[in-house]
Amino acid sequence: MKLVEPVLAFQAELQQIRRDLHAHPELCYEEQRTADVVAACLTEWGIPVVRGLGITGVVGIIKNGSSPRAIGLRADMDALPLQEINSFEHASKHAGKMHACGHDGHTAMLLGAAHYLSQHRNFDGTIYLVFQPAEEGGAGARRMIEDGLFEQFPMDAIYGMHNWPGMAAGTFGVVAGPMMASSNEFRVVIKGKGAHAAQPHRGVDPIMVAVNIAQGWQTIMSREKSPLDTAVLSITQIHAGSATNIIPDEAVMIGTVRTFTTPVLDLIEQRMQDMATHIAAGFNATVDFGFKRNYPPLVNHPEQTSLAIEAMRAVVGPDQVNTNVEPTMGAEDFAFMLQAKPGCYVFLGNGEGDHRAAGHGLGPCQLHNASYDFNDNLLPIGSSYWIRLAEMHLPLL
Repeated sequence: MKLVEPVLAFQAELQQIRRDLHAHPELCYEEQRTADVVAACLTEWGIPVVRGLGITGVVGIIKNGSSPRAIGLRADMDALPLQEINSFEHASKHAGKMHACGHDGHTAMLLGAAHYLSQHRNFDGTIYLVFQPAEEGGAGARRMIEDGLFEQFPMDAIYGMHNWPGMAAGTFGVVAGPMMASSNEFRVVIKGKGAHAAQPHRGVDPIMVAVNIAQGWQTIMSREKSPLDTAVLSITQIHAGSATNIIPDEAVMIGTVRTFTTPVLDLIEQRMQDMATHIAAGFNATVDFGFKRNYPPLVNHPEQTSLAIEAMRAVVGPDQVNTNVEPTMGAEDFAFMLQAKPGCYVFLGNGEGDHRAAGHGLGPCQLHNASYDFNDNLLPIGSSYWIRLAEMHLPLL
């Protein structure tokens, strides 16, 4: 492992920043204190700062030389609406809010890179440090883009990184092409006709309609899309009825669809609506079909993925970089940035949780778990990756 020595020397300060952020989590679009911390650090290190994109976003600008080339390095800042069960010193001080996804670590790693790059400008061009709000369901990436991120800060490519529990600490994983799925949700209201449960023939039972729709939808996955196209259709809620002797007027079905490509998503959404409408009609019922597309698939660009692999190997060695990591059906709003600009998103192994100090909760150290904690041993690794990536992307001429 070839970490950047000045970053190693700065690790204690990075850990202090990370744990301070962990203790003061803020939800999407509320990251005012976090943005203040980020902006204060960048300003102290002589890095110009622009604030306000995406409401609470922060962009730092580091220039060197005369090249017009530029890249973006992105970290997310927001926490989750979750009650932390850890009791160590840096546990959340805000009830019902927790950094259970490691965005505190992501922010600290990019600050570590910023600190080094502000002092050792071994590159030619411009590095934009993008500290993004509201990844957790708020589509902060899209909001920053809508607010002019890429017009105000023109860049050739943009890169992202996420810690990944279950992968060995200090290893990297990436794959060119689709790496994370689209995130979509549906809500279907089936409208029947209420009746006494002892006289079902006098009504239209929406529960039986829901059962038939649910079974029909699964044939979309097994018989209509190609077996080579990965997708998930999960009905996670069915709500209907209020008593054992009443057939209700309506039933509600809620769930999620995940895909790696938009054409597959188009097919599934259309066929779900078609089936729901016609199956309901066959039972003399009607449906209100709602489908919401949240985040698109996250698709890494080949050229930028190759460069990211080179940078990861330079930091941890070739044996510690998995270039064919298994894609996940989880979603990430960095996908919006990769739709607008070429780039690459990578995983950094967070380990199995044995790094947690005394006082951690009984649950596993998994993302979105109340006993999660970011592995501070990753701080110099992630910062070193950002540094090497920037230097390789913007080499001195």
